[in-house]
Amino acid sequence: MRRWALGLGVVLSGIGYYFLMQIARTETTTLLTLWGGLFGLYGIALYCKAESGFSLLIGAALAFRLIGLTSMPTLSDDVYRFIWDGRLLAHGYNPFLYLPSEILSTPLAAKAELTDALFQKLNSPHYYTVYPPLLQGWFGVSATWGGTDELATAFWLRLPILLGELGTCWLLYRLLSLLGKDEATMKRGVLLYALNPLVIVELTANIHYEGLTTCFLLAGLYFYQKHKDLPSATYLGIAAGVKLLPLIFLPALLDKGRWRKSLRYVLATGVVFLFPFLFFFDAAILENLSTSLDLYFRRFEFNASLYYILREVGTLIWGYNPIATIGPFLALVAASLILFFSWSQRLKLSLPERWLWVLSTYLLCATTVHPWYVVPLIALCVLTRFRFPLLWSVVLPLTYVAYGQVPFYENLWIVGMEYGIVGGWMVWESLRFRE
Repeated sequence: MRRWALGLGVVLSGIGYYFLMQIARTETTTLLTLWGGLFGLYGIALYCKAESGFSLLIGAALAFRLIGLTSMPTLSDDVYRFIWDGRLLAHGYNPFLYLPSEILSTPLAAKAELTDALFQKLNSPHYYTVYPPLLQGWFGVSATWGGTDELATAFWLRLPILLGELGTCWLLYRLLSLLGKDEATMKRGVLLYALNPLVIVELTANIHYEGLTTCFLLAGLYFYQKHKDLPSATYLGIAAGVKLLPLIFLPALLDKGRWRKSLRYVLATGVVFLFPFLFFFDAAILENLSTSLDLYFRRFEFNASLYYILREVGTLIWGYNPIATIGPFLALVAASLILFFSWSQRLKLSLPERWLWVLSTYLLCATTVHPWYVVPLIALCVLTRFRFPLLWSVVLPLTYVAYGQVPFYENLWIVGMEYGIVGGWMVWESLRFRE
């Protein structure tokens, strides 16, 4: 690809990211146009062997992430719960113990600078926080350094995500090297992740910690491939401390023929994961956290696949939405399939591929799948033969159509199209690599 064309693509992408990070998620037409344009430029760059301009493009990928530092997220409101929890902790209160809706009108809220304006921006004010202690600690630091300025707090909240993204790119390069890939393939693999518009927008711009989780997850994988179990278990424990989800990858790392080694690995991961809880320990924490997680599986629903099918069937049979039953049932199905993909010797899969299918299984059985949930899949697919997560990242922005209507309305035709396209490609790749 000619240098001037590559530079033009970078400039156009930068303009696109700037405007995308400024508009509200209710502006559906403009939003999808910008998403489409950015993915188009992404595809052109990769099709034209972007690895030949690696230095320029990896610098551009960093610059695109820096664009979001100057504004509050517009496509997600999760950041306001981070700020709420952070202010509680910064003023000496345990965020796991208080429901926002119960303390808003109390003296505690005034002491912690929890205003009604901030409360109105929360998306789950009637639920206890579900963010692990490791993240809560950073929320508290960010709120301390940011004070009452939400934008300043958002800057500090973004910082570890940005650093994690740099780490992820480096780890992908090193892991591809361990897999014996040539230099061009290694650079192309890094760019597949680094330039992906969904990754750029949903992580640093919208402040989602899947980016930090992905970095620690890949660090765990890197040291595992280097046969360094203690560092590997440590990083996996830290990844779970950021988001609970990485614990589903643990079964694939267990060696059934060497149970003592596996036991040490599990214990090391567990100690690292549980240690931050000591700083927040209270008898009510487990109950509050488990209550919110249970509600997540029994009440929340967005962009699901198998769940929506079962929901429609259940509604026809029983006359009401049986999410309280279907959610836990699908969790059991997911757990069974996770163990199958982790341990089955009949499947000729590498460890990154096992992790890829473990996470895919979880997402396909989940009742809620927000766009940023797929980010770890995008990173993992770079290390495998499979590319369906890249296609998934292209169609996921269509889910923002739901926010373009008041009240919120999810178009199931769009959801069906999304999973039809991704599922079809997933099946095709699976059959192709069995040959």
